[in-house]
Amino acid sequence: EVQLAESGGGSVQVGGSLRLSCTASGFRNDDFDMGWYRQAPGNECELVTIISSDDTTYYGDSMKGRFTISRDNAKNTVHLQMNNLQSEDTAVYYCAADFHIAPKWVYGGTCSDKPFGYWGQGTQVTVSS
Repeated sequence: EVQLAESGGGSVQVGGSLRLSCTASGFRNDDFDMGWYRQAPGNECELVTIISSDDTTYYGDSMKGRFTISRDNAKNTVHLQMNNLQSEDTAVYYCAADFHIAPKWVYGGTCSDKPFGYWGQGTQVTVSS
């Protein structure tokens, strides 16, 4: 059974940093495309970043230069380093995984499009001034 468990969420002040982790079980992390999505109150659940099975990375426009996704295959974990956090980054962040998603999803999409087959429960990130 595929399971994804997010951790690392919390509260931080504007300009601060957090690192989220997603630990996978039931499959080999490096065989799968992995992604992070987020949903802020009243907003659509949007793409944050994707790392493909060949470690190519893609980012949503507002995350470029501030967020970095990486893999730790030994721990079957994907990390999301978030720097210079802003109040608009406040959201629930979801980890997602699947075996080779359709190429179009690296350019955007929402959770309701179901670009990935497996999803975590989410972790809250709150950025305050």
